[in-house]
Amino acid sequence: MSGPTMNRVVANFTADVTGDKTIRLQDMRGQNVVLYFYPKDSTPGCTLEGQDFRDLHTKFRRSKTVILGVSRDSLASHEKFKAKQKFPFDLISDPDEKLCRKFDVIQEKTLYGRKFMGVERSTFLIDADGKLRKAWRNVKVKGHAEEVLAAVKALGK
Repeated sequence: MSGPTMNRVVANFTADVTGDKTIRLQDMRGQNVVLYFYPKDSTPGCTLEGQDFRDLHTKFRRSKTVILGVSRDSLASHEKFKAKQKFPFDLISDPDEKLCRKFDVIQEKTLYGRKFMGVERSTFLIDADGKLRKAWRNVKVKGHAEEVLAAVKALGK
């Protein structure tokens, strides 16, 4: 697996996000960034993962951490998903898979015996200096947001 290198500065990227905004990674220096990649809006696992990050959002903010969800869904789909689930954080639309490929989360998956390329549920913690500090691959949703929050808090020690 490739993608960003641990403890190295993550190359800047620009992305379209909910709220009709464009963000740049370098503009978020001075705060931690949690990028969580998920397969699809409004599916059971992805909804639960987003809800867990939503429910811990205040604690992430207290630790000077921005949460950004990323999938290949359109901004229109993201806006509906965000509104329905009351997510207090933005979602990145990556339909051309540029960001997914940058973080090497497009992997071969199997569903009902059929192989296809899809987003491997993954999370990346980038510190206030822009360095990749932790990567979780092939994430299991239950307890994951709490584990990410613990890693964020550990950065401050």
